[in-house]
Amino acid sequence: MNSIKKNLFYNVFYQFLSLILPMITSPYISRILGVEALGTYSYSYSVASYFLLFAMLGISNHGNRSIAACRDDKGKMSQTFSNIYIIQFINSILIIFIYTIYSVIFSENNQIALIQEIIVISALFDISWFYFGIEQFKVTVMRNTICKILTVVAVFIFVKKPEDLFIYAFIMATSVLVSQILLWSFLKKYINLSKPTFINLKKDIKEIMVLFLPVLAYSFYRIMSKIMLGNMSNMTEVGYFENADKIIVMPMGIITALGTVMLPRISNLISKGQHKLQKLYIENSFQFVTITASALCFGLAGISNIFAPIFFGDEFIKSGNLIALLSITILFASWASVIRTQYLIPNKLDKIYVLSMSIGAISNILINLVLIPKFKSYGASIGTISAEFLVMFVQFWCVRRDLNIKIYIKRNSIYLLFGFIMFLLVRLIGYHMSQNIITLIIIIAFGAIIYIGLVLVHLLYKKR
Repeated sequence: MNSIKKNLFYNVFYQFLSLILPMITSPYISRILGVEALGTYSYSYSVASYFLLFAMLGISNHGNRSIAACRDDKGKMSQTFSNIYIIQFINSILIIFIYTIYSVIFSENNQIALIQEIIVISALFDISWFYFGIEQFKVTVMRNTICKILTVVAVFIFVKKPEDLFIYAFIMATSVLVSQILLWSFLKKYINLSKPTFINLKKDIKEIMVLFLPVLAYSFYRIMSKIMLGNMSNMTEVGYFENADKIIVMPMGIITALGTVMLPRISNLISKGQHKLQKLYIENSFQFVTITASALCFGLAGISNIFAPIFFGDEFIKSGNLIALLSITILFASWASVIRTQYLIPNKLDKIYVLSMSIGAISNILINLVLIPKFKSYGASIGTISAEFLVMFVQFWCVRRDLNIKIYIKRNSIYLLFGFIMFLLVRLIGYHMSQNIITLIIIIAFGAIIYIGLVLVHLLYKKR
């Protein structure tokens, strides 16, 4: 338990840093680049991210799970790493080649597309899944922390005008590549590289491809929405949606940090047959994410109309409405994350994982096709909400006989009420005050005091 708390601390610290640093750079970048240039960057980054997904396939989850199951045997762990990485290496080379063709021949903006290729190249060096599997989160956190801080410094030094879009893209892409390369300096401490075995390669490829399907599906309603919005609307709408989505994703990292920590631990418990302890962890995790997600969901919805123009500038007022809409996805994604990382993936229930994500992706594409032409970024937001809800619902439905989902929700529904009370009070106070940074600070502090107070009183009452 102590190691879980320590690893959770490292990950929450990193996610908190990931939350704070963009809050420092986003207002600056939004004002310097402007909404259209930001939309261009978001579109090109989304395309590169898509190729990165194909380069990594389902290796992150499969590698994490596989390493965790054999981490007590160095020889077996070394062989497992070699088998998985050779697949990653060969596939990454292929995808980099295909992306180069896309950048040179098919991309409308060749320069920024070629710069974003650095992100795709980073797939060659991404072995973070190995460190997650052995629960050495300190290594990845320290690496990422240093790279992110240096990235922020570089942005403020070198990005000074709208024409610096290419410089901004280069800084962001290079930081990803460097952070991945740094991981290799620690690898010899844990394993000895060995020759891959053909029999195990076939097994690994099969499991990697199965786990790639939900990763691909997830990308449809996190990345493809921006691409569809860019193709069916305009880059300005992509800019609105990008900033709103960014605000939703940033705090979500605090919640997903729990899944990152618990996946290798649960995988290791299952390999030892400790299933009762697994369910206890799931029950406790469900309470933790509900408390946290309710605060983030209702809190962001409450401050969104004041937050967006102050944070991004007056031209991003529409992003505030999108933040309010998308905030509910924090709750859906948080609940699904617990089931996915602590039950489905560790127990190799990959078919349920694939099914839920596929249904979410299909619904998102269909809704986007219908709504984006008329409602633009609002349509993309509704598509994302529908996808996240369906992913959660399908996972709940499929595991309902093994996990008492109704009890989990019933026991923790009180926190949703606390969040709604906070939302109403924050909106009421914000409505009667002028929209400025002082008002924003006041309503955030007031909302936090109200919510934390209600939660603490409830928890103390339960202990009596």
